[in-house]
Amino acid sequence: MRKTIISTLLFCCLANLVWAEDLKIKIDKKFINFPATSDGDESLVEIFIDGKKEFYFDIILDEDETDFWVFLDVSKFKGKTAILKSNIENTDVLKKIYQSDERKYLKNVYKEKYRPQVHFSTMRGWMNDVNGLVYYDGEYHMFHQHNPYGWGWGNMHWGHAVSTDLVHWKQLPEALYPDHTGTAFSGSCVIDYKNTSGFKTGENDVMVAIYTTWHRQIGERQNIAYSNDKGRTWTKYENNPVISDREKKLKSGNTRDPNVFWHKGIKKWVMILFERIGNTIFTSDDLKTWKEESHFETFWECPELFELPVDGNPNNTKWVVYGVNGDYLIGDFDGRKYTKQAGLFNYINGPFLAAQTFENIPEKDGRRIQIGWGYIQTDDMPFNCVMTFPTELTLRTTPNGIRMFNEPVEEIKKLHKKTYRPGNVTVREANRLLRKIDTELLHIKFELENLSAINYGIQIDDAVIKYDLKDNNFTYTKLRGRRDHEHQGAEFELEPFKSKYLPDLASNIISYEIILDRTSLEVFIDKGRYTIVLPRTLNPVNKAVQFMVGEDGVIKINGLEVYELESIWR
Repeated sequence: MRKTIISTLLFCCLANLVWAEDLKIKIDKKFINFPATSDGDESLVEIFIDGKKEFYFDIILDEDETDFWVFLDVSKFKGKTAILKSNIENTDVLKKIYQSDERKYLKNVYKEKYRPQVHFSTMRGWMNDVNGLVYYDGEYHMFHQHNPYGWGWGNMHWGHAVSTDLVHWKQLPEALYPDHTGTAFSGSCVIDYKNTSGFKTGENDVMVAIYTTWHRQIGERQNIAYSNDKGRTWTKYENNPVISDREKKLKSGNTRDPNVFWHKGIKKWVMILFERIGNTIFTSDDLKTWKEESHFETFWECPELFELPVDGNPNNTKWVVYGVNGDYLIGDFDGRKYTKQAGLFNYINGPFLAAQTFENIPEKDGRRIQIGWGYIQTDDMPFNCVMTFPTELTLRTTPNGIRMFNEPVEEIKKLHKKTYRPGNVTVREANRLLRKIDTELLHIKFELENLSAINYGIQIDDAVIKYDLKDNNFTYTKLRGRRDHEHQGAEFELEPFKSKYLPDLASNIISYEIILDRTSLEVFIDKGRYTIVLPRTLNPVNKAVQFMVGEDGVIKINGLEVYELESIWR
């Protein structure tokens, strides 16, 4: 949950709000459709059904030309009359609102000019923090912070998507909506196999979401909701919140982002919650009543606590505490208290935040699979931001101690189309091959052996990822000027953009794995010891992937593999 911009959100609880006009709608279709635009002043909309406020949100309603349409699923209210209230001054806009069973404006969805083709993005609206990653009965569930009604941040719902293979995703209706307690911010999901909560009503195991709500007058509280139909519909616990009044006790406005899991050792639910520039551990028998166990200072927001084997050995495990920007600790955990042994470390750089890993992965699989939020904006589109490609996290022993590694899941092979495996090649040979490949979507793997270069770069369109061996430093650099790709020693000017110092990495042979999509690129270095997530130039002057090395420098490209990728959208 990104608290820094919460203050921009207006809530409908203001008693002195003056409404411009009421609009009555007899609901006889599945969707109510709203004309939206990206620029202008937000209007407040409330929808009452049977006298109860069922929906409220801010939206920039189009007054001239519609940039895109957004929708609200009201199918469960068919036959009822909705009263729509809005404070918009130009009431003619309300006449554009209409009902439908189809959404014809989505006929080209997932085919838009800047739509990511290898990474998940929403049909409409803003998207940020990953929430509630959980596996159940053959489906990977990915919830996320979502504004369904606009391109910018706000109106925090829990969006929902499912996949059977981690690469092809299907967007489902919103899981959690704002209510009288506030908007639905970040949290996690568990499968309550033992029905400790008592929420189970059918044959399926009950899925329970634990999340933060925020209200400008009430503050931050921890709530739960449950689903008995594999996450398709949700019921909020009638006695919410399950954790409240922490702000008074702590004299701090920071208490949010609950991450919950079942601890086999103590046979209790465990929650790690961000509080007071640190994390508090709670335990529970039933997901409803929570006991504070301990607190330790770490880092800001979106914590997660999970166990990983070291070097794949199930008899040697460590517990990782992970934070919003990729910082992590390594230590021990007894179910109630965390003991740090090493860290802080960081393995990722770029526009990447608020990652989470899947709970309930089957033991026969055993992987710890992560997805993060790539805050890469997509201008002039009806959607905004992207989720990073799923990766597997592992702990491995390095000369500097135990570190976490991060590599794309093997399911990426499902997207492979045409394959090129030239093996060990020179820079000239590699560039000749890459120039012949005309696609935006690529998966590239290789080892780069530095024989005599002070530095080298990998050009991707109008930018270069440059590695300086002397300083052991990566920079992401905008290119300008002309390049001669025919020559190994091509000259190019550099304009610094981003950089990161890597004290653990130095080596003359470094492995690389790169995933290229329309709007982003992900670079996994040294088998995922370090990861860079970056925006990709949307309208490049130079459309190319090429290796570059300075004058008199020599590098070798070993084990080169290049795969053209198909779209994840079916």
